[in-house]
Amino acid sequence: MKSYTGKTVEEALEEASKELGIAVDELIYSVSDKKKGIFNKKLIVDVYDLSDVIKYAEDYILNVTDSLGIESSVNSRLDDDIIRITIDSTHNPILIGKNGKTLQALNELVKLATSNYFKKRFRILLDINGYKDNKYDRLNHVARKCAREVQKTKATYTFDPMPADERRAIHNACSGMNHIRTESIGEGTHRQVQIIYVE
Repeated sequence: MKSYTGKTVEEALEEASKELGIAVDELIYSVSDKKKGIFNKKLIVDVYDLSDVIKYAEDYILNVTDSLGIESSVNSRLDDDIIRITIDSTHNPILIGKNGKTLQALNELVKLATSNYFKKRFRILLDINGYKDNKYDRLNHVARKCAREVQKTKATYTFDPMPADERRAIHNACSGMNHIRTESIGEGTHRQVQIIYVE
């Protein structure tokens, strides 16, 4: 982390951009409420790199699990601009929840807290004991099976609403299949994937 000062946030970010050689819109930062001096008031903007973002997300997860009385550890890696964080705890099934709902909620909390703190959106994906990878494998199998059925019947198949990462798994599973197109429909938590027959 490095701090920059300016009369405005924009001024401080311009200074950081020049010094670091990074475009302003690509900077990861937070604005400190501290001011310098009595008459010469300036904002302090803290500029971070990606390792600071990952550390913040990890600490957030550990604080949440600690407050639940669950001892846990985290391991992170960056994969195609996605911060993948694996959690291992003394109570993995509790953190996963029924049909992965608790894990999904924790994922949303971490993503929102991190993006809010750094004023930038990040793609963060949590997993516990390979739960997500297993789910992607099952979705891949189901999606291809449904797509083959759509190829035969030419009738559109619509999945139940699911999170973005699971919808992406279905899109990927069906890409390249003959006469098959996928698209997401709906808004927010009601977004669904459709498998559609095309001539």
